[in-house]
Amino acid sequence: MNAHFPAGFRWGSATAAYQVEGAASEDGRTPSIWDTFSRTPGKVRNGDTGDTATDHYHRTREDVALMRELGLTDYRFSLSWSRVLPGGRGPVSQKGLDFYRRLADELLDAGIRPVATLYHWDLPQELEDAGGWPERATAERFAEYAGRAAEALGDRIGTWTTLNEPWCAAFLGYGSGEHAPGRTDDRAALRAAHHLNLAHGLGVRALRAALPASAEVSLTLNLHALRPASDAPEDRDAVRRIDAVGNRIFLDPVFHGRLPADLVADTAPLTDWSFVHDGDLAAISAPVDSLGVNYYSPAVVAAGSSASPSPWPGAAGHVRFVPLPGPRTAMDWPVDADGLYELLVRLRDELPGVPLLITENGAAYDDYADPEGAVHDPERVAYLAAHLAAAGRALADGVDLRGYFVWSLLDNFEWAHGYGRRFGIVHVDFPTGRRTPKDSFRWYGEVIARNGPPSR
Repeated sequence: MNAHFPAGFRWGSATAAYQVEGAASEDGRTPSIWDTFSRTPGKVRNGDTGDTATDHYHRTREDVALMRELGLTDYRFSLSWSRVLPGGRGPVSQKGLDFYRRLADELLDAGIRPVATLYHWDLPQELEDAGGWPERATAERFAEYAGRAAEALGDRIGTWTTLNEPWCAAFLGYGSGEHAPGRTDDRAALRAAHHLNLAHGLGVRALRAALPASAEVSLTLNLHALRPASDAPEDRDAVRRIDAVGNRIFLDPVFHGRLPADLVADTAPLTDWSFVHDGDLAAISAPVDSLGVNYYSPAVVAAGSSASPSPWPGAAGHVRFVPLPGPRTAMDWPVDADGLYELLVRLRDELPGVPLLITENGAAYDDYADPEGAVHDPERVAYLAAHLAAAGRALADGVDLRGYFVWSLLDNFEWAHGYGRRFGIVHVDFPTGRRTPKDSFRWYGEVIARNGPPSR
């Protein structure tokens, strides 16, 4: 018996601008923080950059043809802020906008819904030079960008996401320094988190003003599925600390208009939160039409100490992560689909009335083209099947889940891992750009055609 999903369920795949577009200096695009970071010695594996990536900028028609072959109903991509507004502010680039117009038109002609994310980590370098996300002005610049993008593309794109994974932007970018811009300052990271929240709220307001009433506006978070290492009170408190700075720092302001009191207490040695101005929380909690959830693996948390610099201000020194037994991906992430179910059920209970989308889920494995040119990736198929089964369980248990987007359509530039990690259901030979659908591509196409995975 097949596990069918509801009629109208959205079957998508996702990418991000810096990871796939290439054309880094074409048609007026200016550098982003990832252009700068990837050129900084020692920051990215093998010194790789996104200058060419998968050359999606020039191979849009070919890539959309693959999406049509796959049967996608939705394609989630991000806009490059510095391609639309070079330098992050000022007049729009019509050539940059024309690229997104062409992409949206190709998608619509193929019967695929365009789903645009405004920010997937590629802040224009000029705005970082002016202080970046720790500065309030960056949130204001984002709202201007959101409004200009919506005015130009709202006739083609009806589904918009403000931010992708602001936790990574704030805490990997400004806390641990693992991601661009590579700063290691806990105070700056907390300021960045608040101003990303503010950017979301101001961005929602700008999108609503520019888009038709039928448009869908959302936010995507990489929420952490957390488990205590034991029932001991200190391990449960470790989970609480990570939950505060990993999850509720975004969920509470966006959906409840408040800061978590325990987060404020945990971080009191670092900041008094005076950068939160009157009216900020009201702006941040502007209603959204759905919440995107990105999930890859859960985490087991115990009391203890962790390495510094840390992406967990307020928790570092109190918390350690315990390895989860079992299979792992090429990212060394544990494979555990139960975490996705746990997260979706939590959101069902805590955010009643908020529709959910799984906007990223997938796995990196060391797959390759065999001598006949085929790419067999049974581990990825097993990973996706397990997680879709978890999504089906969540639906059966009353979760208002509207769609699933596999990460990623293409092997691409995988941030600090460069081209050394492959998440795609389409293999890319990076020197030539040649695309080869993997076994997972064909399997996912069957899932879409039957509106649900086959029973195992």
